[in-house]
Amino acid sequence: MIDVNDLFKFFQQQRGDSVVIPVGTSGRRWYEHSTNKNRDINLGGAMGHATSAALGVALSLPDEKVVMFDAEGALLMNLGILATIAGKEPKNFYHFVLDNECYATTGGQPVPNAKNINYAGMAKEAGYAAAYSFDNLDDIIENLEDILHQTGPVFIAVKVIPMVENEPIGRRKRMPVPTRAASVKALQEELGITND
Repeated sequence: MIDVNDLFKFFQQQRGDSVVIPVGTSGRRWYEHSTNKNRDINLGGAMGHATSAALGVALSLPDEKVVMFDAEGALLMNLGILATIAGKEPKNFYHFVLDNECYATTGGQPVPNAKNINYAGMAKEAGYAAAYSFDNLDDIIENLEDILHQTGPVFIAVKVIPMVENEPIGRRKRMPVPTRAASVKALQEELGITND
């Protein structure tokens, strides 16, 4: 597995003037490395739908190289987008999937069947022009320049070290929630209503 910071440091050297769309826990690390933030598009919490938006960007800017750093958990929420991307044939689209084998944003829950899913295989069979898988930074360093000069859509699956952001929901510290009676009493006091 690859440290996503190492991947981004190297990618930044190859970026040129590409439009970059990062999503997910790993993707958010991109902003620490980007030196051309005015060509980055932040789609925020569009989990499961950011890939569709990135396709729209690629189709609307056919003369720009569009690079998306997707997350496997988000992609699994909308796998049909692979067929749509392949069918639309955006020649300027480079679709990285940063596969950390877990839902890092929500607490590190494992992605089902994470060790066996071949995302590059799915993309290739869906009709992407080319698809690659990497789990070693040296292999990416050796191949990335050539990959970024190929005609898209190109899919690049990269196994990355998880960076879990949160505890699972059941283990997070909860904010105190007032009881219904306390809420009613506070509202009555605010409105000047007395119970005489």
